[in-house]
Amino acid sequence: MTGHISARAAAGVAAPVSKDEFVTMTVGGQIFGVPVLEVRDVLGTQKITQVPLAPLEMAGSLNLRGRIVTAINMRRRLGLSDDGFIERAMAVVVEYEDEAFSLLVDDVGEVLSLPVSKRGASPATLDPTWREVSDGIYQLEGELMIVLDIPNTLKPILSEDQ
Repeated sequence: MTGHISARAAAGVAAPVSKDEFVTMTVGGQIFGVPVLEVRDVLGTQKITQVPLAPLEMAGSLNLRGRIVTAINMRRRLGLSDDGFIERAMAVVVEYEDEAFSLLVDDVGEVLSLPVSKRGASPATLDPTWREVSDGIYQLEGELMIVLDIPNTLKPILSEDQ
């Protein structure tokens, strides 16, 4: 039996590792990651205009360079307390169905490049609301990063609005 070694292996070159890149953000002490390609902008504290009769998760709207953007209170979306949150929230702007949405979060972190092979499924023990918005997890040093599923995060809110 003869063994076959690829030229790459014979040269001692490792196979390329497939990686995903995420903009990290924190909500209620938990790290979430949004795929970099889904992020349109990151903003500091913004003036939010409340929209009457909007679902509770909709904080209101903001003006982003002349474009009206719906602001989503991620603390409420995740079932967390939001006392005084809006006044200090940062915003991660994403696009969904050709419309911009601003996810209001506690803090925006760094961009992480993580191996696709290290991505895990959402644990069954994760809160059902959090599991609904999760598209998997990564175990970081001493903490868990939940990959945020943008369509699943926004669909329930937008269907309430109709």
